[in-house]
Amino acid sequence: MAEDKKKEAEEEGKEKDEGAEASADGASSENAGANAAKAKKKKMMIIAGAAVGALVLVGGVGAVMMKGGGEGETETAEKKEGNEKPAYFPLGDMIVNLSGEGKRPNYLKVKVTLELADEKDESLMELIKPRIIDNFQVYLRELRIEDLRGSAGMYRLREELLMRVTEAAQPIRIRDVLFQEMLVQ
Repeated sequence: MAEDKKKEAEEEGKEKDEGAEASADGASSENAGANAAKAKKKKMMIIAGAAVGALVLVGGVGAVMMKGGGEGETETAEKKEGNEKPAYFPLGDMIVNLSGEGKRPNYLKVKVTLELADEKDESLMELIKPRIIDNFQVYLRELRIEDLRGSAGMYRLREELLMRVTEAAQPIRIRDVLFQEMLVQ
């Protein structure tokens, strides 16, 4: 009997230990879950803080650049531009036969003036004028009447001519291509 009581006591002790371990495991897993949630919140707070800090830094740098840094660069560019007087170089009239499949040929008469960045380049432009006119003639002959319609057509034509004259006139800076007259017939 004593042995039976001893065995019962041991079994009760084991059950209590197992119950304690189970409750300890439950408590520790709850604590672990709570600790993981706290760690996750803490990590998110750190990431959010870093993101806010980065945004503030970028915004501050942008404000400084717009207020102070950007002005210096603009002033320098204006000084460079201010020293150079623009000059206008007339290319004269050009008449080309437009590309097309109609019975009657279509012609384009255009009078172009180039805006140079510096008036000192006028003498150099006189030397390369034949090359520029040739580049324009080759391009203009490929145009169709439909290519010249509307303001979009005029804009594309100006951009194409500017690209060609800029390439042909290197290192002279050409600011713009100005149309003095344009007639499509």
